[in-house]
Amino acid sequence: MLVRPAPILAPLTTFVLLAGCAPTAPGRQDPPPDRAADPTVAITGSVDPDGTDTPEEFEKDIRGSQLIAEQYWEQRLGGSFQAIRQVIPYERDGEVDCAGQPLPRNNAVYCSAGDFIAYDVNWAFAAFQQIGDAFVYYLLGHEYAHGVQARLGIRKEFTIEQELQADCMAGAFIGDMARQQVLTMQDGDTQELADGLAAVGDDPGQPWFAPGSHGTPQQRFQSFADGYENSLAACNL
Repeated sequence: MLVRPAPILAPLTTFVLLAGCAPTAPGRQDPPPDRAADPTVAITGSVDPDGTDTPEEFEKDIRGSQLIAEQYWEQRLGGSFQAIRQVIPYERDGEVDCAGQPLPRNNAVYCSAGDFIAYDVNWAFAAFQQIGDAFVYYLLGHEYAHGVQARLGIRKEFTIEQELQADCMAGAFIGDMARQQVLTMQDGDTQELADGLAAVGDDPGQPWFAPGSHGTPQQRFQSFADGYENSLAACNL
């Protein structure tokens, strides 16, 4: 996915979604300041010689998706919008916590207590290599949507409602910025996502009302696609 003027994207038909979660807690806490400035700390993995999946490209896409999300939500919410304070990479279980709750590896979260997004940098980089750069824009878009929900005071009764709305908002973010020619989907981006994710969403049989439920792959796809095609009007903000 490129951050530069480009033709409007074709209709999204094969975008597959990845899970995310958003711990919330009362009050505020300061995230570790020394981690935010180094989003590629200790990234491991193979390096493609064409430069499309290098740590440098990953860092560029993380930063680019953050800046474009800030631009998008300022457009939609007006000049009073305040950007999320920090995007923090981490490597180990418990290295970062949200209001005293240690964050696990292999995850990305929005922490309302400290108003930051945190992500396991090695997990995210491995997914970036396997799936493609469009993954990064979805990942940041979904977690940024949780920050916007917090700013708007949106607190659904069930986790699945919160998560599917964030998927819709991430779809609106990517779709709208593509229509504004800020983003473009390169050849193969949607197929990279489809090929890289054999299964997403909740495990079969998980109750939709269970704490932590995010939705089936089909539900998550539909929520994202609704936002992508119909913008925020589809997201019931």
